Amino acid sequence: MNSIVIVAGGKGLRMGKEIPKQFLLLKSLPILMHTIQAFYNWDNNCEIVLVLPASQHNYWKELVIKHNFKTNIIITTGGETRFHSVKNGLIKTTGELIGIHDGVRPLVSVNTIDNCFNQAKKTGNGIPCIPVNDSLRVTSENGGNKMTDRSRYFRIQTPQVFKRSVILAGFKQEYAKHFTDDASVIEKAGETINLVEGNEENIKITRPTDLKIAEILIGDL
Repeated sequence: MNSIVIVAGGKGLRMGKEIPKQFLLLKSLPILMHTIQAFYNWDNNCEIVLVLPASQHNYWKELVIKHNFKTNIIITTGGETRFHSVKNGLIKTTGELIGIHDGVRPLVSVNTIDNCFNQAKKTGNGIPCIPVNDSLRVTSENGGNKMTDRSRYFRIQTPQVFKRSVILAGFKQEYAKHFTDDASVIEKAGETINLVEGNEENIKITRPTDLKIAEILIGDL
C-alpha cells in the first residue's frame, strides 16, 4: 500500500479570508477535497493521512457530510511547524512508500504522482520540479546584482515521495529553520535528492489570484 500525508494547516491570512484556504470553494467543492480526490484518481486504494489543526477537525467533518464526501481518511493533528505536522502524520502511515503533499495543491496530475513514486521506489526519493522560465538575477551583500544561469534552477513542488526507512530516519532529526520542505529534511540526513518532472498546473493556492488561476485550470484538466 502507498501512503499519502496531506498537510493542511493554513489559516488563510494571505487570502484575506476568515475561512482557512484549504476549505475555500473551488468549482463548488473545498480545495482540500479536490486535492484528496487527485490521489484517489491515481490509486483508489492508497492510504491517506490528513493533518489538520485540532480546531479544524469538526469543521472538516461537517464539510464531509455537507458534500457527501466518502473517504476512509485517517485524521491527525498538526504541530507547531510544518515539520512537526508531517512528523505527526508519518506516525499514522503504514506504507513502504510515503508521499507528502500540500493540501492546497489540488491540481497535481496522475503523471506527476507516478513520476514521484516510481523514482522513490528506485532511488529512495522522488521530488517533483518545474524549470524556471523567468530570467534570474542574484543580489550581493553590497547591494549589487548580476545575471545567473536559470537552467540550473527549479521550482519544487509536492508530493515529495520517500521510502519509509528514508523519511522516518530523516524526521528523527531535531527541527531546523531551513527545513522548508521534506526534501531539505532528508538532505540534511545525508540523502541525495532525486528530481523528477512535475506539472505546471500543480500550483500552491495561497493568494486570491492563485484561486482564480486554479478555477481556470481545473476546467482544462
